[in-house]
Amino acid sequence: MKLSIRLVSRTLALAITLFQLPCAAPASAADEAPRPNIVLCIADDWGWPHASAYGDAVVGTATFDRIAREGVLFEQAFVSSPSCTPSRGAIITGQQFWRLGAGGNLHCEWPADKFAEYPRLLADAGYHVGTYRKAWGPGRGNPAGKPYKSVDAFLAARPPGKPLCFWFGSTDPHRPYEQGAGARAGLELSRVHLYPQFPDADVVRNDVADYYFEIERFDHEVGELLEKLAALGELDNTLVVMTSDHGMPFPRGKTNLYDCGVHVPLAIRWPARVPSWRKLTDFVSLTDLAPTFLAAAGVAVPAEMTGRSLLPILESDQSGRVDPTRNHVLVGRERHVQAQEAPEPGGYPMRAVRSDDYLYIRNFKPERWPAGTPDPTKAFKPDSWLADCDNGPTKRYLWDHREEPGVREQYELCFGKRPAEELYDLLSDPGQMKNVAGEPAYAEVQARLSNQLESELRALGDPRVDGGGDEFDTYPYYGGGGGQWSKR
Repeated sequence: MKLSIRLVSRTLALAITLFQLPCAAPASAADEAPRPNIVLCIADDWGWPHASAYGDAVVGTATFDRIAREGVLFEQAFVSSPSCTPSRGAIITGQQFWRLGAGGNLHCEWPADKFAEYPRLLADAGYHVGTYRKAWGPGRGNPAGKPYKSVDAFLAARPPGKPLCFWFGSTDPHRPYEQGAGARAGLELSRVHLYPQFPDADVVRNDVADYYFEIERFDHEVGELLEKLAALGELDNTLVVMTSDHGMPFPRGKTNLYDCGVHVPLAIRWPARVPSWRKLTDFVSLTDLAPTFLAAAGVAVPAEMTGRSLLPILESDQSGRVDPTRNHVLVGRERHVQAQEAPEPGGYPMRAVRSDDYLYIRNFKPERWPAGTPDPTKAFKPDSWLADCDNGPTKRYLWDHREEPGVREQYELCFGKRPAEELYDLLSDPGQMKNVAGEPAYAEVQARLSNQLESELRALGDPRVDGGGDEFDTYPYYGGGGGQWSKR
């Protein structure tokens, strides 16, 4: 059954990945249409560019490709933070994660009633709000809405005449994986996409294929959801978003500010208002989703939201860079798991600005280990060895071969200590492997981006730029000690 699903997914994906010219905007005026349903389909650890709509030669994402083909495909979508809880909190509040107090960390307690939350605002406006499987978290609290045991249960509970606000969460492709699942499903190991920090070894290629297998499973389940909405006759007036909370759970990916960790797939479909067949290169943050949902529903967007509604670029009939002011994004992270050596078991605070040409990263505690303490005998918890990188075959391969030529350099990039500043020239180094900070030829760029980052962080109320932020290290942590959690 799994193999047949994959083959159907792959066949459909290959049929719809060619994008054409944009069509004309719908003729109906916005105020003549009923309020839209709003459906967020969010994967757990799915990174860019792992979808066939982006040209991945192996993974088949027929549903994602359909949403992109019948709506908009975003080339430059980024999360606020490459960690589940703060990323999801930023989506719910429409604010950068560092503004959320304890909510800026993994395994925290949600600061209830402190922030405007789009699910609550839509519920107050008459929407039927609910979630399925993984919503906000892991942590204590649930600002995403009432959990339901199934999609059908959520739909059955809907009061007559109410529009829907639904969070369709998945635990795919979060680790652990069923080893060999990708190869058994027919995924071509020789063609999987390897980021340059990954060794080209069979065990690594199999690991990536197993991750692909779970992407395809998530894609298939979203397809089933769309079929249910179509059966209700409501799919075309449903604003469907398909994306992820951050990048892949691999070394130098999740919990990192490189593209492998913060760049995510994003496609949005809403035929009643959004012209189809378009690719956009505007930089967008997933903090933009909350104000987009509220604006689409005709609900006032709270001034505290730092995200900007995507409706102007969604409703445009243009492709490429529609809004010239959307030319960069800010990303960052604080504490993920308790991964640092005691007695300083804090996080690894960092912020970055990402544009078309450059990635500039500020590491606020360069004396700490970016992926957690590498020595298991000194770790804060016995199972916290390199705990800010999820356990898996690729991580193990890098550790076991860390003294070998070639692999040594990859290991250091993934797990070694980093300087206070990093700068990557994306035109010559798209894989972000060579830090050019400190080189005379880049001095002007480095100074400009440093000033830009500090200025924008200060305007957005980031405590780190004013010498604070250490409170992120002291907020209660409710998770386990290691870099792994079981799927629910």
